[in-house]
Amino acid sequence: MTHVVTEACIRCKYTDCVAVCPVECFHEGPNFLVIDPEVCIDCGVCIPECPVEAIVEEKDLPTGQLEYLALNTELAAKWPLITQSREPLPDADDWASRHDKRALLTESA
Repeated sequence: MTHVVTEACIRCKYTDCVAVCPVECFHEGPNFLVIDPEVCIDCGVCIPECPVEAIVEEKDLPTGQLEYLALNTELAAKWPLITQSREPLPDADDWASRHDKRALLTESA
């Protein structure tokens, strides 16, 4: 099992989760973070750190978010590792409570 970053992270990209990860499994894209399922040890310390509740256990993925497991796997292989917390995107607070953001995900710079 792994943990999965879901749609809530899009256009927010808070990195509080990165700072607590003991195995460095987060990768950073232009406006989204992902977890590498090959590295994640399923410890769960990242879940309470996310202010928008974007991280869930694989088994708890809502039906409408199932694609994010494959998306995390695919993008983790392409995007650089992030190992330290950074400032969220400038308008992250404006996007934090919005839904249906999948079309806004930027996969390349």
